[in-house]
Amino acid sequence: MTRSRKARFALILGGLTAFGPLSVDMYLPALPAMTTGLRTDDATLQLTLAGFIVGLAVGQLVAGPLSDAHGRRKPLLVGVGLFIVASALCALSPSAELLIVARVLQAFGAATGMVIARATVRDLFSGIAMTRFFSMLMLVTGLAPILAPVLGGQVLTLTSWRGIFGALTVFGALLLVVAAFALPESLPASARRPARVGAVARTYLGLLRDRLFLGYALACGLAFAAMFTYISGSSFVLQGVYGLTPQQYSLVFGGGALGLVLAGQVNGRIVGRFRERSLLLTGLTAGTLGSLGLLAAATLDLGLAGLLPPLFVTVSSLGLVMPNATSLALADHPQTAGAASALLGVLQFIIGGVASPLVGFAGESSAVPMAAIMASFGLLALLSYGTLARRRVALAARLA
Repeated sequence: MTRSRKARFALILGGLTAFGPLSVDMYLPALPAMTTGLRTDDATLQLTLAGFIVGLAVGQLVAGPLSDAHGRRKPLLVGVGLFIVASALCALSPSAELLIVARVLQAFGAATGMVIARATVRDLFSGIAMTRFFSMLMLVTGLAPILAPVLGGQVLTLTSWRGIFGALTVFGALLLVVAAFALPESLPASARRPARVGAVARTYLGLLRDRLFLGYALACGLAFAAMFTYISGSSFVLQGVYGLTPQQYSLVFGGGALGLVLAGQVNGRIVGRFRERSLLLTGLTAGTLGSLGLLAAATLDLGLAGLLPPLFVTVSSLGLVMPNATSLALADHPQTAGAASALLGVLQFIIGGVASPLVGFAGESSAVPMAAIMASFGLLALLSYGTLARRRVALAARLA
């Protein structure tokens, strides 16, 4: 595959993977305005987020096996079409109840794009080439969850909250056109598997019993949860506690995003010289040490000068964790890449969904709660890799 074709595929598949983060985070700055505009309360409006997370999880579990059975292209186009229609319904919803239904449908469409994007990479690449391509995807997917709230805030300066869902509708329509003309079928008919309920259930049970897959998936999901915690709490901590202006906060936020993307590109260049497992362990260790340093700086009240360097390390470390963990998790499952991709995504968003409200529950008057939660997820990610994946790999090496 030529370099230009790889870059084109990376943009398309990265855009599909970004459906979830953009749909979750872009409208968060608009929640207060939506409460007023829809004449509802905060608790009811929070169901639009909960419904999306549930729809995203269920949608991935359904879309993965369907793509293993019917190929990647047809389910993908149907899913993106559903995303477009549901996003338009969100923009036009006259009530919170209809918005909740539209958000669930939007999640099903987003889930299809996310699952099939990862499965397509597994169809097209293997080994180091697959890890390098996932690193290339970090140019798009790494920025999406970090910049989405900023983009949502900018859209709000130009229009109402409905404009955010209008922007998502346009984004989906553009991706549908590009995918229809530029993304070929990657799963030949001979490699497809029937999507019978019993067979699908056995596939998922087999993946959950695979300690190696589960170790990589949990390490990835827990590290991603630390990022969710940062996204949820950083604006309160950096602006409310440390007094940054919105512009200064955007610079700090953008600096972390730049570090994450650069780490992903470095990973793609050195993965041939270093094993994926070594790079994954390096990323997990850096993220854990960074979050522990963040906790120490917050506890000792070292100010922004002590807080920002470990925060940068923690965010940037995902550039090593995400591509290597994803590649290693999918490597042994070429025949069920859709189902494996689905389970990988479900674990990420379930754990991340749990992480998001924890900062608010723990308190936002200090950086300590955010740092402590991030450090906890970092330690759990490292522990998951060490107890499930690393030991299994070491045992296999001894037996060989």
